Amino acid sequence: MARLRVGVLISGRGSNLQALIDAARDPGYPAEIAVVVSNRADAPGLGRAAAAGIPHHAIEETRRAAFAEAADRVLRAAGVELVALAGFMRILDLGFVEAWRDRMVNIHPSLLPAFPGLHPQRQALAAGVKFSGCTVHFVRAVVDSGPIVAQAAVPVADDDDEERLAARILAAEHRLYPLAVRLFAERRLRIAGERVLVDGAAAPPAAMLNPSDNRA
Repeated sequence: MARLRVGVLISGRGSNLQALIDAARDPGYPAEIAVVVSNRADAPGLGRAAAAGIPHHAIEETRRAAFAEAADRVLRAAGVELVALAGFMRILDLGFVEAWRDRMVNIHPSLLPAFPGLHPQRQALAAGVKFSGCTVHFVRAVVDSGPIVAQAAVPVADDDDEERLAARILAAEHRLYPLAVRLFAERRLRIAGERVLVDGAAAPPAAMLNPSDNRA
């Protein structure tokens, strides 16, 4: 079976992009990174794509609709079937979101719907929660909303600061995102209203809650 072609949108260092690149190096992984697009030419993640031999593009277009048109053209030319937002820090054009509806995912460093938006780790510490984590979800028009594919929880220590908590969550992100993309590539995800149902018993929902799961 042909591997799922994934297009990754980034704005910065691309550490989740690297996690997907590393996962795709396994011949048994059912997806490959077809193209990387950044809204910043100086994004370090473009260097990661170059090092891996992946086609990459910088689209420094400040107009939302114009960026969407250019990005959509690049993604479709590369035969992309799933768009993965990996530290992409711009609000997307609504037409772009609808064009890729149920074929675009994002990873956010909180257990959504808690702490959407900017500085979720800071929000978690201010709220005094005992657990935080990360969420992979299908993208919708409202930022950090949409049906949840998978989540991973991490403990919040009493002496945590924003940087330490962010690092712990990021480590979980690097395991969770390849798992979520795998589930999509294997056609095991079904959207029912605002819920995502996972077919098959090989990766039960509990596995997606375990931040130490590295089977992806």
